[in-house]
Amino acid sequence: MNQEFLDALNILEKEKNISRETLVDVISSSLALAGKTQYKDADNIVVTVDPETFEYHAYLHKLVVKKVSDPVTEISLAEARVINSDIAEGEELDVEIDSEGFSRIAINSAKNVILQKIREDERLVIFKEMKEKEHTVVTGVVQRFIGRNISVNLGRTDAILSESEQIRIPVSGKGDGEKKERRFRSEPLRPADRVKVYILDVRDTQRGARIRVSRTHPELIRKLFEEEISEVRDGIVEIKNIAREAGNRTKIAVWSNREDVDPVGACVGMNGSRINAITSELWNEKIDIIPWSDNPAMLIENALSPAKVIAVVADSDEKTAKVIVPDYQLSLAIGKEGQNARLAARLTGFKIDIKSETQAREDGEFLEYDEYDDEYYEEDAYYDENGEFQDIAEEAPETSEEE
Repeated sequence: MNQEFLDALNILEKEKNISRETLVDVISSSLALAGKTQYKDADNIVVTVDPETFEYHAYLHKLVVKKVSDPVTEISLAEARVINSDIAEGEELDVEIDSEGFSRIAINSAKNVILQKIREDERLVIFKEMKEKEHTVVTGVVQRFIGRNISVNLGRTDAILSESEQIRIPVSGKGDGEKKERRFRSEPLRPADRVKVYILDVRDTQRGARIRVSRTHPELIRKLFEEEISEVRDGIVEIKNIAREAGNRTKIAVWSNREDVDPVGACVGMNGSRINAITSELWNEKIDIIPWSDNPAMLIENALSPAKVIAVVADSDEKTAKVIVPDYQLSLAIGKEGQNARLAARLTGFKIDIKSETQAREDGEFLEYDEYDDEYYEEDAYYDENGEFQDIAEEAPETSEEE
């Protein structure tokens, strides 16, 4: 066998991750096609390939006759007995042919078959490999810009990071004071930059695996926490939910399965080392880490951090909540353009109505809270800012009708 050809096959097996069985099939089919081209569409060609050495042989399967009328399909008894002295007329014999003597046309046909089959198998291998990585985070290298989309190399193939999946970073807008226009720009990625992306989906197409990746998906945050924080990776600290506005702010609720492990502290790390490693990957996106609570009122209060909360009245059936905050905390609780309240609502799954203490008293909304854990309904009750259950009806001073 040609050593150069053998070396090429070994390289294909190792570098392209193409199975040996596939290469054996490629050699067999390509030589069979070359033989058909050489012998005018003969269908009696047999090819054998040693799967260990790739050593191959090609034969014409012929019928032993006294007088040959078709030399491609028949062999005389005299010639047959040179190969096998025990052969008899009417029997069949495989006669080896010199594959190196195939015409240039036949060789080119075989070469095309080999290349096509290798491309098909390589495409399938890459698709299966990337399909297994679907919904995970991988590190890629920015290749080039395709319009406003970015081609990201993931090793053996490229993925598309569309404009809608790129982080939008807030920048200073035009205008003065509160009238300042809010503006954003795409993250400043450049060719050759290494970037972590979340694989949204992988599809098999005629042109190969089509891979969509994201930098805005909330699950990117979860995977980055798993990579950076051992307690999350080991399941000691559990991420209950994530609400994200990519490039700007994220809220993440965490829970510890061990009493001796503080979930928030584990995620923040010493002097913020752990969380800083994550935010630096996301262009310093702000991440609020809050403790999870099965009590909806406590969860909503935590979710509105850093704002202080006076009272929460939550209806778990309707998934609505009324929140009362100190007057000076109202803008902080709502957040710029309503972002803090919006993220808290996504994180908790509750529709949250926030009012200042003055507004609430004017509207008479220091009312009703459901104590769901005990399946007990109490009017004029709520959880205060320390998480203590308060009964306003019992504590409120009596007033006369005239007052």
